[in-house]
Amino acid sequence: MLTKLLLLPIMGPLNGVVWIAEQIQERTNTEFDAQENLHKQLLSLQLSFDIGEIGEEEFEIQEEEILLKIQALEEEARLELEAEQEEARLELEAEQEDFEYPPEFTAEVNKDQHLVLLP
Repeated sequence: MLTKLLLLPIMGPLNGVVWIAEQIQERTNTEFDAQENLHKQLLSLQLSFDIGEIGEEEFEIQEEEILLKIQALEEEARLELEAEQEEARLELEAEQEDFEYPPEFTAEVNKDQHLVLLP
C-alpha cells in the first residue's frame, strides 16, 4: 500500500495512458466488427441481387442504406480519434507546464575587474 502511494506520481499518469489505450483498442474492435458486419451485409445483398432474389430497385435502396451506415461509422471513428488526439495534446501540455525548468543564468562581465557576475 505504501509503495503504491509513493509511486502514485509516476504510476498514476502511466496507468491513465494504459487505460486510455485499452479503451481505444476496445472501441476500435467494436467499430471494426460493426463495419465488418455491414460489409458482409452488403456482400449478401449483392449476392441476392445477382441470383435474382431481389429486384434492382430494392437492391439500390438497401445498398444506399448500408453504405450510409458505413460512412457514418467511419465519420464517427474519425471524430473520436481527433477528440482523443486533442485530449492527449492537452494532457501533454499540462504536464509540460507542471515541469519546473531550472532558472536561466545570464552572466555579466565586469571588464574593469575581470570578474564574471552571476545574478
